[in-house]
Amino acid sequence: MDRTIALFGAGGGMGQAVARRFGREGYRVALVARRREPLDELVATLAAEGIEAAGFTTDLRRTEDVPALVAEIRERFGRIDVLNYAPFTPAALTTAADLDAAELREWTNLYLLTPVELVNQVLPEMLERGDGGILFVYGSSVIIPAAGVSGPVPLMAAARNYILTLHEEVAGRGVYAGGLAVRALIARSQTDQAVQGGELKLTMELPTVEPDELADLEWQLMRTRDRADVLYPAPPRGGA
Repeated sequence: MDRTIALFGAGGGMGQAVARRFGREGYRVALVARRREPLDELVATLAAEGIEAAGFTTDLRRTEDVPALVAEIRERFGRIDVLNYAPFTPAALTTAADLDAAELREWTNLYLLTPVELVNQVLPEMLERGDGGILFVYGSSVIIPAAGVSGPVPLMAAARNYILTLHEEVAGRGVYAGGLAVRALIARSQTDQAVQGGELKLTMELPTVEPDELADLEWQLMRTRDRADVLYPAPPRGGA
């Protein structure tokens, strides 16, 4: 049976790169994002490269819509073999001292509850088959905390705790669960564009990586299944 990867938070940068990387390995691609037009353009681009793809619009902040979304993807592709959760948004980072409950609540669904519910929807079928993959992508500040970098980050850190725990629980049952912590700006991503346009100010200096680099790394994580998560690029020795 054909395999399917579902990309939740599929943009034209990393989403497109991951779709291409897995598409080259024979995967069909379910692309999930909020806006229809960019999805249609991405589907057409992938189709021109011989990759079967379909777009699904939803707001990932609406955790209650997850079961219907997963059902829609299954109706189109039959099943989900790999779940990739990477909702990169140019979220306004704040200091921990300024963070309050209202702001944290605003990001709770997107960065914690929705990914957990997505796993809840697809994991039983993966375990029954004895095969599958679950990949979360998050910022490096979940591993290397830094002053001025808070806001949704505590929620990403909670999601990382969840995926690392899941990794230990399902590793011997044929399912890979793991994470990729990105310590860089992803070229041509929404966040990169927000920084370049002055809409988002960074409190640390970060390198820029090509999305193809990250897509290759995701494929290696899925193929080797030997690491629970990885920080990329690795920080210089003696620094963060």
